[in-house]
Amino acid sequence: MTSPIDIEGGGAPLVVDGEPGPKTRTEAVKLTGRSPGQLMWLRFKRDRTGVVCALVVIGYFLVALLAPLLVKLPGTDPYTLYGQDPTYADKPVLDEFGLPLGYLGGVSGDHWFGVEPQYGRDLYAMLLYGMRTSLYMALGITVLIMVTGVVIGLIGGYFGGRTDYWIGRGTDFFLSFPQQLFFIAFMPVVTSFFVDPREETPTYFRALAMLIVLWLLGWMGMARLVRSTVLSLREREFVEAAKVSGASPWRIVRKEILPNVVTPILVQFTYQLPSTILSIAFLSFAGVGFVEPTPDWGRLFAAGARYAEQDPAFMFFPGVALVIFVLCFNLLGDSVRDAFDPKSGR
Repeated sequence: MTSPIDIEGGGAPLVVDGEPGPKTRTEAVKLTGRSPGQLMWLRFKRDRTGVVCALVVIGYFLVALLAPLLVKLPGTDPYTLYGQDPTYADKPVLDEFGLPLGYLGGVSGDHWFGVEPQYGRDLYAMLLYGMRTSLYMALGITVLIMVTGVVIGLIGGYFGGRTDYWIGRGTDFFLSFPQQLFFIAFMPVVTSFFVDPREETPTYFRALAMLIVLWLLGWMGMARLVRSTVLSLREREFVEAAKVSGASPWRIVRKEILPNVVTPILVQFTYQLPSTILSIAFLSFAGVGFVEPTPDWGRLFAAGARYAEQDPAFMFFPGVALVIFVLCFNLLGDSVRDAFDPKSGR
């Protein structure tokens, strides 16, 4: 490695970890003091695709968070039946057949994304509140999946032996359950036990049931990934040195092993979140997730399937929004992986 004096005296530019080399002694000292996290951040900032995708993803979460304020701009809400409420009879949005008036499903100054056939609910408000429901529900489930998988993977990979064997068999047991099909069969059974069949199942109960099932049947992939990484780390020299120095297993796992599995954890998180959103959307589409009148991305697709022949534009805005989010989050995962490991290269 070229020294700072050689740099000031001229010669070929130095490149360290894919970064342009320093030109002065001060810059060289700053470069040598950078942590792996700082180098990762510098590489990530150079990836324009990753930065744009990160901004888009953050924008989605902000839109979902501010949904109650954003729907006030056109003065709508996701629950009012604008096509049936006599209060809005002077501004009809549906024709005599229950189809939206105007172009693109009834797009107008009052209804920016159009309205829902038959009922006349505002699609813009339904989409924003649906994003709010799906995104934060998926975020909570994904965090639980990650934490559970990391803890179980660390325990099995570090301690090995019988501990690893029984954890592995438990993981195989949970992997034998098909997630979506199990939930479709699980929801009616649980509902019959805790909810009067003559009453509508509360939204909080459906949300809790989805959280529990998707969490219990979703942590196995993360656990296996962490376990395989820990198995390769526990025999490394720095771990053996920590054992010789008398460090406790908890300290070794926390200080020596866990920092080295951050990369696969973050990358897996960026893939797990959009997958969870699609799972929630599928359950609502199948009729066992969120139901009327709770706004949800999956329920919008279920409604769009019913209205496809009469109003194909109803599916346009929810579909484009979901495709953009999933695509950007997957590209963000690729950028994070490349930033941590510049040799991977897309």
